[in-house]
Amino acid sequence: MVIDRYPTDVLAPGWQKAAKPQAKTVTLALDLVVEDATSGWCGAVTTWENGWVVLEDRHGNKKSFPIGPGFLLEGKPVTLVAPVRRAAPAPGHTASGSLAGPTGPAQVAHASRLVVEGLHDAELIERVWGDDLRHIGVVTEPLGGLDHLADYVANFQPGPSRRLGVLADHLTPGTKETKIADAVRSGPYGAHVLILGHRYVDIWQAVNPAALGLAAWPDVPKGQDWKTGVCERLGWAYRTQADLAQAWRRIRSAVKTWEDLDRAFVTNVERLIDFIQEGDG
Repeated sequence: MVIDRYPTDVLAPGWQKAAKPQAKTVTLALDLVVEDATSGWCGAVTTWENGWVVLEDRHGNKKSFPIGPGFLLEGKPVTLVAPVRRAAPAPGHTASGSLAGPTGPAQVAHASRLVVEGLHDAELIERVWGDDLRHIGVVTEPLGGLDHLADYVANFQPGPSRRLGVLADHLTPGTKETKIADAVRSGPYGAHVLILGHRYVDIWQAVNPAALGLAAWPDVPKGQDWKTGVCERLGWAYRTQADLAQAWRRIRSAVKTWEDLDRAFVTNVERLIDFIQEGDG
């Protein structure tokens, strides 16, 4: 009886990988700890974009690596992949969920205005409701803080066909912002001004944390700047204004449709737009 010591073809296609462990595919997530197999750099995921992932080691040092194979998770090879982005709005719909109107010439701006406190507020409104506002010819204008609202209203002189919608930050009972809003409402132009707001310290919080892969926004103690505290606790750069601007771009880019925003915030923006349209007849 002849014993075949080579029952299979050891040089058949795939022999190179036969003894190698197969890498498992793992979706990137914040705080996921992985090791770069080549350099041995081990750290937690802090961000990813444009095909690169940033790992932060236990000393706070950060290093970027291309997303893909070549990583170890708990000593086993893995291939890192970016999370699947939310689908873009369905054809025929805007980011706000409205039916998209036919493309036409640019609209002449109406007399009524939508006013928001700051540039970030305006950019967030533009990202979700920009198509809608352009369709009806309404301009969104940053105010630079609610402290300027009374003067703005006096100069604007709202009327029945010249309405003013105002989106205010931190509009909760007893706050300075609420007192300013109440004074305008009871003033000579109050009937033609609608002031709505949100409870957040900053407009960043109007973005659902899930859109960024977070379970919740970090708790920031009173006395610390909220944006700085958030970036610090998320492991993002926070020491300069440029760092905070980069953080905002990251947050803003996570917003694809109205579903990425707080529902109460969405409702108030829609109410303001409706109020302005009614004034325009």
